[in-house]
Amino acid sequence: MAQELGHSAGLPRRRKPSINDVAKIAGVSYQTVSRVINNAPDVSAATRDRVLGVIKEVGYRRNRTATALVTSRSTVIGILTDGSPRFGPVGTLMALESLARQNGYASTVVTVEEPYEESVPKALNALDDVGVDGIIVIAPRLAMAAAVWNADFRVPVEMIAAGASSTPNVFTYSENQELGARMATQHLIDLGHTDIAHIAGSMEWFDGRVRKRGWEAAMRDAGLEPGLCVEGDWSPKFAYETGLRLVSEGRVPQAIFAVSDHTALGLIRAFAENGVRVPEDVSIVGFDDVEGSDYFLPPLTTVRQDFPALAQASIDVLLGAVEGREVDRTPSVPTLVVRASAIPARLRQTSPQAL
Repeated sequence: MAQELGHSAGLPRRRKPSINDVAKIAGVSYQTVSRVINNAPDVSAATRDRVLGVIKEVGYRRNRTATALVTSRSTVIGILTDGSPRFGPVGTLMALESLARQNGYASTVVTVEEPYEESVPKALNALDDVGVDGIIVIAPRLAMAAAVWNADFRVPVEMIAAGASSTPNVFTYSENQELGARMATQHLIDLGHTDIAHIAGSMEWFDGRVRKRGWEAAMRDAGLEPGLCVEGDWSPKFAYETGLRLVSEGRVPQAIFAVSDHTALGLIRAFAENGVRVPEDVSIVGFDDVEGSDYFLPPLTTVRQDFPALAQASIDVLLGAVEGREVDRTPSVPTLVVRASAIPARLRQTSPQAL
């Protein structure tokens, strides 16, 4: 079949195959090929399989410029990001690009930097000039979100920002990270811990704010007063230094909800270097389920974010806005992954005073 669909099938060398070429070889009309490409329902399974087989064999690629001229749609999604190397923004970006492709959309990614009030409007204009159908903004920081809210644009704009509310011009979507923080804290409460600290992220980040809020809410719902909270910069280095300080000051709590797995990693090292055992002396629960967290010592109990589900829902929400239809905007739900870094309080082998 490859020979039939190649040069011997009448396709000139060095010319990209067209939709008419596919139609001729498959023995159907070009309208049928178009319906197959656009996943229209009114095509028989046999015809669809035959057309897709020809498309694969001849290497046909849809001409997005031609599609835009016919449909007034560019089939391109713009993605705006601040280029953060942190796990959440990177995981979200990779999942968005992959899921956009699977949904038949190309993606154009633009990175902005501070000062956001200057870079964000320029980036949004650049994406608008490209002719994208809509824009998804990955906005982990409050300052970046503010710049988006204050900008002007002509296409639907969706912002992924945990806990942020939609505005008349910008709608938001996110995973329910506050629920994830509640789940992590509740797990420690269910194990019988009452002295549960939170080593937090930056309050300049939406993620840091909602995870702290979830910890506080879970504690108060259980009739417990939120205790020690130390706000940091998400880095293992900060967590390590915080862990050293807690040991030196004799303030190691029964249990800790760490804002991220990297935060948990820094704490575990600081404690290990000073003879404080996890989980025998202090239980720790993280957040993110980064690759390798199951190989921490001990394997880390943590909250897993479902980035593919977040990306798919975000794309569905954006396309709903593009097409003028209502879409379920219920935040996606994280999962608690129980491993070995937290144990029941009754099994705790060292009192806080002894540490």
